[in-house]
Amino acid sequence: MKYKGYLIDLDGTMYKGKTPIPEAPIFIQQLRNKNIPFLFLTNNSTKTPEVAAKNLQENFGIQALPEEVYTSSLATADYLKSLNNGNKVFVIGEEGLKQALRNKGFVEETEEPDYVVLGLDQMATYEKFKIATLAIRNGAQFIATNKDTNLPTESGLVPGAGSLAALLMTATRIEPTFVGKPETIIMEEALKLLDLPAQEVLMVGDNYETDILAGINSDIDTLLVLTGFTKLEDLADVLVQPTYIIDSLKEWDV
Repeated sequence: MKYKGYLIDLDGTMYKGKTPIPEAPIFIQQLRNKNIPFLFLTNNSTKTPEVAAKNLQENFGIQALPEEVYTSSLATADYLKSLNNGNKVFVIGEEGLKQALRNKGFVEETEEPDYVVLGLDQMATYEKFKIATLAIRNGAQFIATNKDTNLPTESGLVPGAGSLAALLMTATRIEPTFVGKPETIIMEEALKLLDLPAQEVLMVGDNYETDILAGINSDIDTLLVLTGFTKLEDLADVLVQPTYIIDSLKEWDV
């Protein structure tokens, strides 16, 4: 089947950590040559689209525009805007998340925020969690960019946004609304940007637990590339299989 649009994961699919994936630039150029719209879809809430696009271009030779990068931060800001339930936010997160919220008209507030919004924050402090806990207990809606418990680094697996969310969940006994993959919210927002129905779009990624499940949860066909997180043997006990499985992007004909 030929798809009219693509949603494409970054780490593990377009590159692996700091290591290029040689087939990735060719795959993106093929989409451009055929005028097939696509979005790079990432759970990373810390980077702005401009920084992510620059990283793709300068470090991995992948031609990318900021407007082609859709992060969990952008999806979170779009989702909150659609709720239309106030514009005051208390943020635990980095510049990517704060900029996305500012651009949608949200203002930071510590006293009586409408929302507590949490993403990965490598400079998080006890004070921030104290303010967030009290705000949620006083009625602020709890939103988290994504539930990834760990991030792979050169040193090993380190805490991700999901681990920070777990701290607030324990302190408040309230579960947040998660936005990023594998949730449907980020997928619904991405489909709006592509202006295509789910059945005409393919989700491409390396992680069954985030990328592929995001597609499955949203009735979007999926292409698992075995260049990153998920290995073939990991799928032995999986109930719902990816629509397609390939070893490398060079095997896929757009």
